[in-house]
Amino acid sequence: MFNPARSAERMFLLSIVLTISLFSTEARTRPNPIDEKEDRQVTVAIVLFDGVQIIDYSGPWEVFGQAGFKVFTVADKTEPLTTRFDQKVTPDYTFDNSPDADIILLPGGRGTTKAAENPRAIRWIQDKAKNARYVMSVCTGAFLLARTGLLDGLSATTFHSAIPSLEKAAPKTKVVYDQRYIDNGKVITTAGLSSGIDGALHLVELIQGKGQAQNEALVLEYNWQGDKTPARAAFADRYLPDFSELDGKYISVEGDVHHWDMHAQVWNPTSVAAIMELMKKQIATTPHAISPVVFSRQSQTSQRSELEWKFKDDLGRFWAGYISTAPSFNEKDKFDLTLRLIRQEK
Repeated sequence: MFNPARSAERMFLLSIVLTISLFSTEARTRPNPIDEKEDRQVTVAIVLFDGVQIIDYSGPWEVFGQAGFKVFTVADKTEPLTTRFDQKVTPDYTFDNSPDADIILLPGGRGTTKAAENPRAIRWIQDKAKNARYVMSVCTGAFLLARTGLLDGLSATTFHSAIPSLEKAAPKTKVVYDQRYIDNGKVITTAGLSSGIDGALHLVELIQGKGQAQNEALVLEYNWQGDKTPARAAFADRYLPDFSELDGKYISVEGDVHHWDMHAQVWNPTSVAAIMELMKKQIATTPHAISPVVFSRQSQTSQRSELEWKFKDDLGRFWAGYISTAPSFNEKDKFDLTLRLIRQEK
C-alpha cells in the first residue's frame, strides 16, 4: 500500500544524497587557489646581459623553479655571455624570437648601464611588458625599467648605493630606500642582490598563496619575513660618510637600523692626529642629517685620540657617535680605528 509519509521520507533522503554528490563533484573539480597550481604553467622570462649579477637572476630562478614555473632566458644574442665573476651562460632566446611570459625579470649588475643603452633591449621590455602579468627588477635592474618609462609615476627601489643615481635617472619616480621590495601592482622593484629572493617569494605568494611561499622559503632555508625585513639602505651607516680617503681594511663590521659598530686597521693617513683630523672633517658633513653635527667631546694624546658627536637625522631621530684611533699593538705603522653610531630614544 502506498504510504505518503514513507514516500516523502525516501524523497528527502534521495535529495540529501544527490546534494552531497553534487557538492563532492564540485569540490573535486574546482581548483584550490592555494593548494593547487594553475592549469597553465606560469612562465618567467629573465633578461641577461654581459656583467649581470649572478644572484640577481639565480636567486629568483631558484624560487620560481621550486614553485613549478617555467623559466627561460632572453638576451641580445644566443651566444654565451659572461656574468659578473665570469660565469658563462647561454641564453635560450634572443629579443627577436622569445615568447611572451607571465613574469619578466630584470636583474642588475655592472652591465646594467650598457644594457640600458641597448635600444633592442628597451623595446623588448616595453613590448613584452604589455602582455605580462608582472614585471620585476632586482638591484640595478631598476635602471632598465626607468629607461622604458615603466617606473613613471610609481615608487621604486634599487641597490642601496645606487639610490641617488636612480633618483636622477627616474625623476618621475618616488625612490624609496627603506623597503626590500615595492609592489606597485604590475611593476615590482627590489633592493639589491638577495632582495630578489624576497621579491620572487612575494610573487609566489600572489600567484599560489601565502602558505606556498612560506613553505618554499623553508625548503630554501631562507628566513623570509615578507616586507618586514629591513632594507640594507636603511641601516645606520646611512648616516656615516664613506671614509673613502682612508687606506685600510675592515676587522669587523656589524649593524642594523639602530646601530653601527666598525673596527678597522688603517695605514694611511700615517698618524693618529692625521686620521682623526680627516675623520672629523668627514663626520662634519654627515649625510641625511637635518641638524648641524655637534662634537660633544674630543681628547687626544700622542698615542690615542677620541671623538664624540651628535646630530638629528632626516626623520627627526637623534644619533650619538664615537670614534677612537690608536697605534696597532701588532703591526708597525698601522692604526686601530673603532667607530660606533647608536640611535637614541630622545
